[in-house]
Amino acid sequence: MALLEVKGLEVGYGGISAVRGIDLAVEEGELVALIGANGAGKTTTLKALAGMVPPSRGSVHYDGQSITRLPSYQLIRKGIALVPEGRGVFTRLTVEENLAMGAYIRDDRAGIRADLERIFGLFPRLKERRAQVAGTLSGGEQQMLAIGRAMMSRPRLLLLDEPSMGLAPLMVQKIFEVIDAISKDGVTILLVEQNAKLALQAAARGYVMESGEIVLADAADVLLASTQVRQAYLGE
Repeated sequence: MALLEVKGLEVGYGGISAVRGIDLAVEEGELVALIGANGAGKTTTLKALAGMVPPSRGSVHYDGQSITRLPSYQLIRKGIALVPEGRGVFTRLTVEENLAMGAYIRDDRAGIRADLERIFGLFPRLKERRAQVAGTLSGGEQQMLAIGRAMMSRPRLLLLDEPSMGLAPLMVQKIFEVIDAISKDGVTILLVEQNAKLALQAAARGYVMESGEIVLADAADVLLASTQVRQAYLGE
């Protein structure tokens, strides 16, 4: 049984259908990419899975249980964490305070301290800036912080929305190295990413979304070799 299973998911805004009856699944420990052009419905899909917008139809199952209309504050306690598009860090709090906010559902102080050091190991730059106000960080550093904050909740399923957006190439490389490390630690990841090549190189499987619908689904290497994908999303 898949850790995450989505069937017939539909999400609309003001009578406009943004997600149109999609099916997808993510197995335990898998890294799956969801790619597509701007406006395809990828971010809306993640928001629905994270309990931030209610689906109008369809079902979402996590670890065998229905979570279709559960709010985000309940989903975080079940082990689902979202790193949103635009990062959403608390700009007036320090780096360390932001990371502490990620652990607000936990009361195991020793474990929280250990996880904080683990995050600092993944992102040494955050350790250097642990007392710095988050709003003064660069875009790449804020993306590191957003991922670190989500990891502080010890998620079983991590939803990543456009982690490379607006970042310099060297920072993008660092972010994807960390995503790979998190995946190898056993965290299940659903990755929404406009950089289709990077996403598919990182993932085991992929889904291609157009106009609110899943139009292709296959192993990542098969999608990378697909003429349709290469022409539409890889600029080849």
